[in-house]
Amino acid sequence: MDYLIIAIFGAIWGSFANVCIYRLPDEKGVISGRSQCQNCNKKIVWFDNIPIISYLLLKGKCRSCHKRIEIQYIFVELISITFFILIYFYYGISLTTLFLIVLFLSFLIIFFIDLKHFIIPDILTFPMMLIGFLKSFDPNLNDIFPNYINSLFGGFLGYLIIWSIIFLYKKVRKKEGMGLGDAKLLAVVGFWFGWISIPFVIFISSVLALIIVIPDLIRKSKELSSQIPFGPYIIIGTVVFIILKEHLLKLIL
Repeated sequence: MDYLIIAIFGAIWGSFANVCIYRLPDEKGVISGRSQCQNCNKKIVWFDNIPIISYLLLKGKCRSCHKRIEIQYIFVELISITFFILIYFYYGISLTTLFLIVLFLSFLIIFFIDLKHFIIPDILTFPMMLIGFLKSFDPNLNDIFPNYINSLFGGFLGYLIIWSIIFLYKKVRKKEGMGLGDAKLLAVVGFWFGWISIPFVIFISSVLALIIVIPDLIRKSKELSSQIPFGPYIIIGTVVFIILKEHLLKLIL
């Protein structure tokens, strides 16, 4: 029963994440205003807006115009349910669970916004930096989180590394490379998980990005100068770090 309740909460918050993913890039409010079809703009009634269930009953199509609903909607909700259950499984009912859920939802929204629009909204990164730092003053949290000195150093290190890459790239190539959104996102990682997370996340995310991009470079469908959303790779790298933290630290300690 506990896991069913957690799954329902995951689906509901996953649905809210979808609202943020589609509205934040257009600077629209995410609290007020009913959802509407992206094609015909008709308001969606409540029984067509039930996470996952409505999508399946409607067979993935709008009731009014029969235009196919993007698979991303149900995909985001399924990811949300999965991570809610996993976080609860490992940390139970605790402050650690609450913090990780807040972080995960922010990451989920950032992942899909950056993937589609190549932007990482400040309205998400700045609050997550603050939360990441303030929570480090609580000594009773799980040791997955660093103390406030480690957190502060991690946040500045994360930002400085990406900022330095941007600065040097601009000096050498005379044009913009990565965006400051990536620097702010890596600062979030540093504030939440300390300076030790930064080298691992950068390495993992860079390797993943290369693995994904190299086939496109070989096929010449992309160039080295092509715009690539790096935020999703930072997020995946962070998730890998959280899961494998103990094993990764053993490799260097």
